[in-house]
Amino acid sequence: MRLFQNFGTTPSYSSRLALLTKPEDRFEAQREVFLRDRYGASHLLKPVLDNAPGVFFTNGDNERLQRAWANENGLRNDTTLADILLAQIEANRTEVFYNLDPIRYDSAFLKRLPDHVKKTIAWRAAPGKADLLAYDLIVSNFPSIRASYENMGIRTAEFFPAHDPELDAYAGNPERDIDVLFFGGFSRHHQRRRDILDAVSKLGTRHRVVFHLEESRYSRLAATPLGWFGPLAAVRQPKSIRRVANAPVFGRKMYEQLGRAKIVINAAIDMAGADRGNMRCFEAMGARALLLTDAGNYPPGMVDGHTMRVYDDAESAVALIERTLGDGSWKGIAVDGHAMIRTEYSKEQQLRRFFNLL
Repeated sequence: MRLFQNFGTTPSYSSRLALLTKPEDRFEAQREVFLRDRYGASHLLKPVLDNAPGVFFTNGDNERLQRAWANENGLRNDTTLADILLAQIEANRTEVFYNLDPIRYDSAFLKRLPDHVKKTIAWRAAPGKADLLAYDLIVSNFPSIRASYENMGIRTAEFFPAHDPELDAYAGNPERDIDVLFFGGFSRHHQRRRDILDAVSKLGTRHRVVFHLEESRYSRLAATPLGWFGPLAAVRQPKSIRRVANAPVFGRKMYEQLGRAKIVINAAIDMAGADRGNMRCFEAMGARALLLTDAGNYPPGMVDGHTMRVYDDAESAVALIERTLGDGSWKGIAVDGHAMIRTEYSKEQQLRRFFNLL
């Protein structure tokens, strides 16, 4: 099976990647830096991480990376990113195209694929009205999201992120000097998350609380004097959050922070209804931190009181943090969560599930 996996990055991570690479780096060198940094590794299939024969991986939205491949393979300087990706698929003689950036590369792109591509699969864990009808299969671990695509006439299947075995080295860290850790977005669209973070951040007077926040444009404006009055005031971070807020971190830097944390708090956004199980759940458990997350429907193995803890609201989240830090019970649950995620959601299990999709 000749496999092609395409990934997409965020603008914030692209800035980090630009610092980790040199403008003159060739395609293989840039790609190796990305894979070594482990950004989004829970979604990358084992053959990609193992650099298996017949497998090709790229970030189709990364201009510097894709231009390097184009230049090395004789394409014109004005070749579009879509045409570069298409040329890579043709060069690999791809049979299975697995795309994690289907909004950018939708049905219109698929209609241009060569005949040797026999199966097209896309990961999509968010609702939307993009044209994905040409995909053979849309996969995710959120039943409500899959149902929304099935209602559009698109075939879907259950699929999961996986534990990155590179996290095990960080999981073994005995020095857990961060009591509560949070990574994630902070914007005017995340009101419930804002309320949870506001309550938890106030624990910073008694515990070490660290937030790494990726802010929206409106949130950054609200941090200026423009946010003191008017509509931006509703977006401005409360003082309690500003005291514990830090710049976002990604890749290995995020893994380092996870390995220092006793508790990682997760707060879902209103996207998949009551369905839960975003990538942060897999990463927190994978680093042997206690996952403290909001109530909802979780994937098999993620069980309240056994492999994680669940809160109902801001008040119960604070109470659980105080209790589990006070009696040390975070440790046992974190160990059990780590053992579960390493076995039930290993890279080997993920690959078996992927083969079953074919």
